[in-house]
Amino acid sequence: MRKIFILIFSFLMISSYSQERRVITTAVPFLMIASDARAAGMGEQGVATSVDNFSQHWNPAKYVFSEREGGVGFSYTPYLSKLVNDVFLANISYYNKISDRSAWSASLKYFNLGDIDILQNPLDIPIVENPNEFTLDAAYSLKLSENFSMAVAGRFLLSDVKIQSLGDETEAASSVAVDISGYYQSDIVQTGGSEGIWRAGFNISNLGPKMKYAEQGNESFIPTNLRLGGGYEFIFDSSNSLSATIEINKLLVPTPSEEVYNSSGDLIAYRQPDISFLSGLFKSFNDAPDGFSEELKEFTYSIGLEYAFNDSFFLRTGYFSEHELKGSRKFITAGAGFITNDLKIDLSYLISTSDVISPLENTLRVGLAYAFD
Repeated sequence: MRKIFILIFSFLMISSYSQERRVITTAVPFLMIASDARAAGMGEQGVATSVDNFSQHWNPAKYVFSEREGGVGFSYTPYLSKLVNDVFLANISYYNKISDRSAWSASLKYFNLGDIDILQNPLDIPIVENPNEFTLDAAYSLKLSENFSMAVAGRFLLSDVKIQSLGDETEAASSVAVDISGYYQSDIVQTGGSEGIWRAGFNISNLGPKMKYAEQGNESFIPTNLRLGGGYEFIFDSSNSLSATIEINKLLVPTPSEEVYNSSGDLIAYRQPDISFLSGLFKSFNDAPDGFSEELKEFTYSIGLEYAFNDSFFLRTGYFSEHELKGSRKFITAGAGFITNDLKIDLSYLISTSDVISPLENTLRVGLAYAFD
């Protein structure tokens, strides 16, 4: 029952927070969590970084620029680790180059909300529930020129968070979605007397219909999202390089703008309009009640640095920022990685700098990746 109280308390805190601040919420929000330790160590970004085994989450168009034929990766992220020990996000990714100009890839993400003991009274034998969510996707990427590629991904989403023993009004919700992404990587160029590589990328992810958890309930938007990023890798010599990347991000779902009042006439919350996901996508750029200034507050920003020594040892850091009125996620990240033979191990750590503490605060994330030819 302790976990139920934690979840209820968290929900009440989020609700009271969003009543004043119009925080955008969606179904399956775990899709917005960085699913690998490398990206997590660089401010939770990856749309315009160099290719790695976990590019499926950020930008699958990167895979055609891989120097290896293929690879597989596994990552593990504990969630709410200060409170519970069985809530986690796991991810496995795979890619394979078909030719020098094309590749296919796939990934599975599984978000486990842990075991929940249901008791009607303290003397009962508990009924154990295990709500969970997962997505399964596949992508095809193609080089359109020597320096630019695009990819299309298809995704199936399933959210089974119902507590069956408390009633049968709810059911597992599912949806499908599409991603469209692009990636640019320059040849090695001369800049200010040294060599380097320019990179840029975009990804419009989770384009798909809303999810419905109850037959008579409202539908929920899935996290349709826009990522844009760019960066530069400074190549100091054959053994040392430093990459700097910036990324901006915006949810392409409507701002909660419809006022909800209680029986006393007090404003208690804002809710999203009941419109289709396509209408919500286009309205998301100009539907904030306070106009353009509020729309700008709905963007998040991150910067990341990665130092590489001999392409075998890596140090990373980054910063992520979200406006106080739209969620107030602000944190510093740090990470490291090393390669032994064809196995790469990545670690990352997050430190909140906001009054709203991240559920990933003081969490060590781990990633393992294996490349082959």
